This record gives sequence, C-alpha cells and structure tokens, in this order.
Amino acid sequence: MVPVAKRSLAETFPVALVYPQAGPAGMFGTSCAASAAVAARMINRRGGLMGREIELIDVDASVGALPVANHVGGLVRAGAVEAVVGWQTSDVRRALATRIERRVPYIYTALYEGGEHTDGVFLTGETPGVQLRPAMEWMRDNIGIRRWTIVGNRYVWPLDSAMKCRGYARDLGVQIVQQHFRYVGTTDFGDVIRALESGYCDGVIVLLLGEDAVHFNRAFAEAGLQNAMVRMSPLMDENMLLGSGPDATRGLFATAGYFESLNTEGARSFMRDYVDAHGPRACLPTTMGESCVEGLLLLEALVTSARSSDVAAMLANDAPLVFDGPRGTRRVEQAHAQQPIYLAEARNCDFVVIDTL
Repeated sequence: MVPVAKRSLAETFPVALVYPQAGPAGMFGTSCAASAAVAARMINRRGGLMGREIELIDVDASVGALPVANHVGGLVRAGAVEAVVGWQTSDVRRALATRIERRVPYIYTALYEGGEHTDGVFLTGETPGVQLRPAMEWMRDNIGIRRWTIVGNRYVWPLDSAMKCRGYARDLGVQIVQQHFRYVGTTDFGDVIRALESGYCDGVIVLLLGEDAVHFNRAFAEAGLQNAMVRMSPLMDENMLLGSGPDATRGLFATAGYFESLNTEGARSFMRDYVDAHGPRACLPTTMGESCVEGLLLLEALVTSARSSDVAAMLANDAPLVFDGPRGTRRVEQAHAQQPIYLAEARNCDFVVIDTL
C-alpha cells in the first residue's frame, strides 16, 4: 500500500479497510489493499475528507464474522475510525452492520445477494437481479443454454443467489436441473464432477469463493467437461483465472461491473493511476480490489454531500448522490450504487468483455 503518514485524529480521517487476507478469499486481499491505497491517494490529493487525509487501517475479514465484528466494533466505539469500507463475505457484513449500529458510515463493496437495508450501510456491489438474471437470459438467447446446474459454497451469498436463480429460471423458461453446495474451503469436487458427468445440463452457474472456484475449475477441465458445457460466474476475476490455469478456462464466462480489460474512460484513468502508484508489475486490481475504490469514492461523495461524516446527516440529506469512478458515473438509490453490468468471456487467463447486460 502507498503509506499515509500517521497524524493525530484531528488531522486524519481514519477508515477501517476490511478485506480478506487469508483463506479461500485471501487471494483477493492484495488487490483490495493496493486498489484502496490508490483511491485514498486520489481523494487526499483533492483535499481529503473535510480537509483531513484518509488514513487506511487494515482489518482482516478472514478470521470469522464475530471476531471481525468485535474488532471493528471496538475501533468504532473507541473513536479510532470514522468509517468502515471494504470487501467481505455476507456473513461478515451482517455481523458488522449489527455491531456498528449507525455510529459511522459502513460502505460494503462486495457483490452480494441483495436485500440489505440497514440504516448507515451503503452498498456498491452487484446483486443477482442485475447480474445473474440478465446473464442467464443472454446465454439462453445467444448460445442456447437452457439447463443449468448450480455449484456453490454453503453460506449466505451462494444459497440466497441460488434461490433467486431458481426464480429467474422459471421466468426465463429454462431449468435448474441440479444443485451442489459445499462448505467454504472445499478442495475436492470429485463427487460434483461425477454428478455433472452423469446428469444432462448445458451450463454450470458457479457460486464458489476464491480458491474453491480455482479447485473446481481445475477438476472440471481435467474431466473434459469444458467440451460439454459452459460455466458462468458472478464471482470470477483474473487472479482466479491465473490460479485455474489456461487449460481450465475455456468456455468460462463471468458477469460483473468491472474487469481489468474494461475499455472505458473511467477504467483507463484508474489503471493509469494504479500503475503510477504501484508500477507496471503490480498485481492486477481485479473487480474485488477495484470495488474498494468504489467504496472510498462513495464515502467521499457521502461526506461531501452531507458536509458531515455523521450517519444521521447522511441519511437526512435528500440531495441526489452521484459519483464518478472506474465503473463510470454512478447514482445512489436506496443506499445502493447503480452501475452497468458486463458479460466477459475468459480467453486463457484474461477476460474479454463481450456485451453489456
């Protein structure tokens, strides 16, 4: 991370940056930290928040929902942070939202299952209705995918997203023919692969986290299934492609609000700032890391518009809330930042954006 000099609380604006640093989602951590550092530097060059420079305080989101909530809650109660921003799984979000209790703004940047309406929680990530449903429709209409199997982890986001996919399937006249859920940290998907081999489907909706998806992709390719069906995931980044290997990415699609290859002015500007901060050989920012940029930019917009870092002032502010970032101009409605959603196809270990959904 680009260091932010330590100053007194009166001179800095301390932000808890909560992101996974170990476990299956730990592969996203470096990108989250590096991308957030770029955003902090951008905002600080504009004068910071209320004239104070952002100071990022790292918090590991991979140690469990309750320990994370206890730690961040302690920081908030002690007045050690004035906002919480970052990418975490939904179980961590739920625990944090309860523990923070509107004391400071909480900006959640990960894609999630939808339905979060806790006061003081603001969201920049994708939800199934704008991400999975249009992708299922596109794949039905463009490549004839009508019979899906869902493979996911056994926690809030995959389970709730799968339930929504069943509803989308009914609406779209397609089918969910199988479902398989495994605990986070699964490395052996042999039984799932055998079920896919014996059951007829055209495609697999992959709702697996980080390294779990990497292990599944490798097993999928080793079984030769990429010759028989496609995969589509709302949570698949370039680092996961690298981990899977080029032989395991054929027929793999992803849907998200940002890809490293996205050729828009906002995305290009962000990449210039990213390379300027970290050099050309830095880790890829990817959609998970870049989401932390969106979170800090939303925090800047909230504070600037309300002229306060107080959650009550933000909630009482009825001025239209809009901010610009790598994903373009984003309008905030009911605490959710709206955004375009893209469909990309894996080409070896890169994603190529093929359509806007």
